[in-house]
Amino acid sequence: MLAYLPRPPTDTSRYGTFPQKPEGPATPALLADDSQQQEATNAAEKRVLVPNDLHPPYSTDIPRETALLQRRADSEDVVPARRWPSISISTGDLPKHRRTSRHDPLPVPRDVSSRWYPRHTRSVPTIPSPRQSKTPTRSIVSIPSAERLQTRRCKLMEDERPLGLASKQQRQRYVTKVGKCQVNLGNIQEKKRFLSDIFTTIVDLKYRWFLFVFMMCYIVTWVAFGTIYFFDAWLRGDIDHIGDPEWKACIENVDNFISALLFSVESQRTIGYGSRIVTANCAEGVILLMAQSIIGSMIDALMVGCMFVKISRPKKRAQTLIFSKNCVISHRDEKLCLMFRIGDLRESHMVDAKIRAKLIKSRQTKEGEFIPLEQSELNLGYDTGEDRLFLVEPQIICHVINQRSPFWDMSAESLRREQFEIIIILEGIVEATGMTCQARTSYTEDEILWGYRFEPCMWLEKGAFRVDYSRFELTFEVQTPAASAKEMQEMAELQRRGR
Repeated sequence: MLAYLPRPPTDTSRYGTFPQKPEGPATPALLADDSQQQEATNAAEKRVLVPNDLHPPYSTDIPRETALLQRRADSEDVVPARRWPSISISTGDLPKHRRTSRHDPLPVPRDVSSRWYPRHTRSVPTIPSPRQSKTPTRSIVSIPSAERLQTRRCKLMEDERPLGLASKQQRQRYVTKVGKCQVNLGNIQEKKRFLSDIFTTIVDLKYRWFLFVFMMCYIVTWVAFGTIYFFDAWLRGDIDHIGDPEWKACIENVDNFISALLFSVESQRTIGYGSRIVTANCAEGVILLMAQSIIGSMIDALMVGCMFVKISRPKKRAQTLIFSKNCVISHRDEKLCLMFRIGDLRESHMVDAKIRAKLIKSRQTKEGEFIPLEQSELNLGYDTGEDRLFLVEPQIICHVINQRSPFWDMSAESLRREQFEIIIILEGIVEATGMTCQARTSYTEDEILWGYRFEPCMWLEKGAFRVDYSRFELTFEVQTPAASAKEMQEMAELQRRGR
């Protein structure tokens, strides 16, 4: 991480870009040379600098290029030029780049006493040549080290910002927005307690396991009684006397296991095709038929009841009860209030609907005890009866932030630093079935909007009130102080005293 922090630009003025020669007094004879060096320097600065660890794509025959430039300068007139700080380049100091081979000898180590320069300050100027004009070359832009470090740091901050938001969004919720509790029970030792309430256990199963249990209850009883019928016919000798008109069989036309299984299905489902029947020649056949009829009736009552309850569970009714996506905090009747909106999508109303709210927040007591996920009640008007709703149109539920509220000391700035969850529970009786229904949702601290209100979504139309659910989630910003309710009250008292 320290490598991406911005660093001050390196001061290369102390040692220069290349080894410099001591400057002597300017003479007219050297004016042309200085101007030529100045043009070469300007051309080198305008062109792209190549790092010293890359092989240049152009020719490195520096002496020949220098001779060409010298002859061209001699042929031109000497024009006085403005003196700029010149940089003399020694062609002998420039490395000769060529493709290395494995047959080359090992490089000779450099003298320790020789002068070393920072890697980012050494570069080779691009000298114009006919070869370069014919063949395009790839250039690498040399960026200052400070700008490069700043760019890396900005990229790192941009990469870290989504990760921070993702971790914020992926924070574990106690209750999801659709009302599912995110609590898994484990290490349950006494699992036999679930068998004592077999009806609820079967109803709580998922549909794939519920259908599996539903089919297996019938298949197992059919196979079990079919096996008993087959063994009874085999022990009595009915299978050995098939086709004998003088033999008195217990169950007629049962000559193998498939025919016995078919007779079991016909008996339990009271189909009665008439080809296979129990006769009065044996008492055990009559007893088995009575036992199968009783067990089949019990299975029918249990499975049909579970199927009916599974389909008509009031949990599905809760999907048509909706909550606003966000909570808002603003003033209502000169009081700071926490508000959210609820609505019912069905025309059949909820009977005796009640609303409750719980605050889930971990805290540490004065004795040092840590209480994870402590539940505290939010007053939604249970002392005045406002928590009992006539849920015909969307309603805005209000929690007044007073001295008994857990948000009494919370301001707009401290709200961003808090970590809590508000659980909303709506209970009522389904008008169609008479069953109690419960709908749940939750709001985290980042889903609370400070200084907003809900827009109206109902108006009068043709003698009736019309509700537009497309405006159910819409909010608008209002002027609300960012101070907490406690600070607002203290300021109001100070103004009252000053008056």
